[in-house]
Amino acid sequence: MQVHGKAGTAGGTILTVLVNLQSADIIKTCILAAVGALVSFCMSLAMKWVVKKIKKKGRSS
Repeated sequence: MQVHGKAGTAGGTILTVLVNLQSADIIKTCILAAVGALVSFCMSLAMKWVVKKIKKKGRSS
């Protein structure tokens, strides 16, 4: 397949996907991504706190 054929296929695929996406889906995806990032950040902070407490408890024994 020549470059023009590949570019045409890729362009057609991208346009088909863009046409079939609805704004509600994009908004829902953005909200879910933000919630996922927030949960990940909070869990990272919680795990750091737990590790710090465990290390501090080990030193005092």
